[in-house]
Amino acid sequence: MKWPCLVLKQFCKTDIKLSMDHEGINEYGEPLEPVLYEGKCNYQDKAKRIFTDEKKVIEITGTALFPGDICPTLPVISGGTAIVHGVERRIYQGTKARNPDGSVNYTEVLLQ
Repeated sequence: MKWPCLVLKQFCKTDIKLSMDHEGINEYGEPLEPVLYEGKCNYQDKAKRIFTDEKKVIEITGTALFPGDICPTLPVISGGTAIVHGVERRIYQGTKARNPDGSVNYTEVLLQ
């Protein structure tokens, strides 16, 4: 069965460059190279304050939505950097929204 894509390519018009951290080390004990992505996304600015357990304030400043899976080599997006509108931001969280059959419908990246 084919599932409808919830983030349509026709609405992805913002240029973005992502450098997503790859967890683990190579055979020489060095960190693995980051996974790079350059393309278009549906970007929405927003401000939200989140308090962690240590009473630390984290402000989410934007959300980038991508159709499909932008990094199939990574099981999860846990960190990295993004350049949107010429501003470098940190990746706070990444989500791969899955269809009932297990395929990735869209990818959401929250930026600080």
